[in-house]
Amino acid sequence: MSAFNQERLLQVLLAPQISEKATWVADKNEQVIFRVAPDATKPEVKAAVEALFKVEVESVQVLNVKGKEKRRGRVVGQRKGWKKAFVSLKPGQEINFVAGE
Repeated sequence: MSAFNQERLLQVLLAPQISEKATWVADKNEQVIFRVAPDATKPEVKAAVEALFKVEVESVQVLNVKGKEKRRGRVVGQRKGWKKAFVSLKPGQEINFVAGE
């Protein structure tokens, strides 16, 4: 874990992704979904989750979410894209956001 800079690990995870799909995935697959920095790598995400929440991570999958196209009359714009990470925890591990660990 000391391979990564501690300050960098604090910047990798931006927020937990809370949605109906995220809670369904968390219950079914024992995964937690995070919004992460656009330049974050899988090993960085794993190290950050293990350091911040004191849990063991089994695997990490990342996904780039494209920004939606938005219109105002004739003007077409686009929202910024972002990156999310599906973090699989080892059996018996749990992150409880409500308790504020």
